[in-house]
Amino acid sequence: MNEKPENIIKSVRHELQMAVKEHTVIDTGRFFKEDVMFYGLKSPVIRTIAKRSFNGLADRKKETVFLLCELLWQSGYLEETAIACLWSHAVRGQYKPGDFQVFERWINHYVTNWAACDMLCNHTVGDFLMMYPGHLSELQRWAASENRWMRRAATVSLIIPARKGLFTEHILRLADILLKDPDDMVQKGYGWMLKVTSQSNQQLIFEYVMQNKFQMPRTALRYAIEKMPRKLRDEAMRKD
Repeated sequence: MNEKPENIIKSVRHELQMAVKEHTVIDTGRFFKEDVMFYGLKSPVIRTIAKRSFNGLADRKKETVFLLCELLWQSGYLEETAIACLWSHAVRGQYKPGDFQVFERWINHYVTNWAACDMLCNHTVGDFLMMYPGHLSELQRWAASENRWMRRAATVSLIIPARKGLFTEHILRLADILLKDPDDMVQKGYGWMLKVTSQSNQQLIFEYVMQNKFQMPRTALRYAIEKMPRKLRDEAMRKD
């Protein structure tokens, strides 16, 4: 690495701060129950900064990029988290099996809200699992974690694969583990996972919902059936 990591991150933060002066700042905090630190920048602005700064890196080797991502994660700012997730996904062609432990550590140490969880897991972890499906069983361990964000991560990591019709057996196993989870963020996560799966396998997910609807929290149930025809939704929501 020709330039010190700290100087690269300092440059990124300067860009973010300048963008605050140039763009309308939004109240991002209203989307969260947790205390979240943010600059207030919109997603397109963040993506532009992430792409420009990544393209400016002299060293784009995975090890270097992951080190920079670590520094961004440590700040706790939502926009810096977003850039870290975009950068870690940008080097997906360099992923190796051992990177799973890196992603797990990021979730355990740094994820404190649904946006950070989803930004990392939808693409970085999701693509990793499609490359190395031997790690799918690890998600069951995540689903049994005391960390609510680890449990949500287990489900949202399969959103992109589910859109491709992949890993349905693992998806149902995770739903079984999390079926009665009391946390609304986890309920929304596994409900979302089932909803996406239903778009390629509607009958299977409808049957799963009907079999378990009296045990599923209503939040998870509503998410799971959201894309189904009205007739099926009404049947699933009936309490009799």
